[in-house]
Amino acid sequence: MNNKEIAIKWFEAFNEHDVEKILELYDDNATHYSPKLKIRQPETNGLIKGKDVLRAWWEDAFERLPSLNYEVIKLTADDEQVFMEYIRHTPGEEDLQVGEVLVIKNNKIVASRVYHS
Repeated sequence: MNNKEIAIKWFEAFNEHDVEKILELYDDNATHYSPKLKIRQPETNGLIKGKDVLRAWWEDAFERLPSLNYEVIKLTADDEQVFMEYIRHTPGEEDLQVGEVLVIKNNKIVASRVYHS
């Protein structure tokens, strides 16, 4: 599977709110940085590590935001990373344009970093 295909699978699993399918794409020790994490869990300074913590983060998000959905704008991939541009749709909130980078090694996401204002 190439890196763009991994990103496509990531979006499919995310929009299905299937945490286990999302986690299958990640390395056990993967890191994730998000400005939303920094706000909701200030003690993390925006950075979490490991599948158990990722699972808890996404389960909480899907529970709080049952209609959360991402609309892919563009995927740009090379042999090490994917830059994803998408729109975060959440009823009752303004749409948010997001950039995210997935760092991929041996067909597993080892790091992800979210960018938005």
